[in-house]
Amino acid sequence: MATYYEAKDLEKFATMGECASELWEKFMGYYGAVFAEGNLTAREKSLIALAVATAVQCPYCIDSYTQDCLSKGVTEEQMTEAIHVACAIRGGASLVHGVQMKNIVKKLEL
Repeated sequence: MATYYEAKDLEKFATMGECASELWEKFMGYYGAVFAEGNLTAREKSLIALAVATAVQCPYCIDSYTQDCLSKGVTEEQMTEAIHVACAIRGGASLVHGVQMKNIVKKLEL
């Protein structure tokens, strides 16, 4: 069954640099620097990346960082817990935006 997102398309990611090579190189340099060992381990960064990928609903990133986490010894239970953290933050962020609705209602009632 064909889907909108095809797993094989992840392999085409580098083609995004074909018409903007200078920008692509800058992005890849930044991307590499972000994921280098620093105050956080590469393992911790991969787990964060998986949680964020889930929150922003990027199937390619979810695929990539699930595999990366597994290769770094992250368990399924740890990945699941990290995804729940991302879900809680995203849910809370959605709920707090309800304050905007309440502000508008209050303003219009005047």
